[in-house]
Amino acid sequence: MRLLIVGCGDLGQRVLRLLPSAVSVAALARTPAKLRHLGVTLIHGDLDDPRSLRRLAGGFDAVMHLAPPPAQGDTDPRTRALVQALSRSHTPRRFVYVSTTGVYGDWGGARIDETAARRAQTPRARRRVDAEDVLRAWAVRQGVGLSLLRAPGIYAADREGHPRERLLAARAVLRREDDVFTNHIHADDLARACWRALHLGWPLRAINVVDDSERLMGDHFDVAADALGLPRPPRVSRQEAEAVLSPMQMSFLSESRRIGNARLKRELRMRLRYPVPESGW
Repeated sequence: MRLLIVGCGDLGQRVLRLLPSAVSVAALARTPAKLRHLGVTLIHGDLDDPRSLRRLAGGFDAVMHLAPPPAQGDTDPRTRALVQALSRSHTPRRFVYVSTTGVYGDWGGARIDETAARRAQTPRARRRVDAEDVLRAWAVRQGVGLSLLRAPGIYAADREGHPRERLLAARAVLRREDDVFTNHIHADDLARACWRALHLGWPLRAINVVDDSERLMGDHFDVAADALGLPRPPRVSRQEAEAVLSPMQMSFLSESRRIGNARLKRELRMRLRYPVPESGW
């Protein structure tokens, strides 16, 4: 297999550690010098500059698209540029895209699965919806086996965004009557799902890559505090939170959903190594 990884950051490098030696890997890199230690073929290119992607035409059996959309707007021109470049000659047989469970929007704490309608509420989530739609249309035209992996909050002990940071900052969480359900996945389990989707993913299929935890956000941080030996975070009302948290932070407190992972376990045959967050802290 000749595999192209687009977006070889933390997640991409975790995927690399899983690959057998028979896989020939190339990585698209805006700054190749930063990735020379990975020991893979580096292709200099920038998703924000479509002209730089000409070297991607043909030659890849599979692609993992792990790069995020731009930080602004409601669309993802990076994904459009990528599929245009890949379509100039032989297209890949398999394509895995890591999206976000944010595409579902708010479900008022209801339990949902991949059949739930996408109700993206934020520009960040709408960009992911656009990327999914672009990839679906392209995969149908080109006959590409596309897997859309929808991931929630990604964590790991050695990754930015660990609960320790928030707990040490004593950042408030919502009181129980105002709280929202939240979902998580360990970065290593997500990397394993990416690799398995290349071989086992059903064409044009969305899969929620979430763990088994089903907790309110405040309870999640209480469990983290107890596990890490740190004070539990203060609880505040939603009105009080709006006065002390940024709009970005508040956007995560406006959506509540409990996401099922049966398709992940059944179709990708995944047995989670970190079924609940405290097993991976």
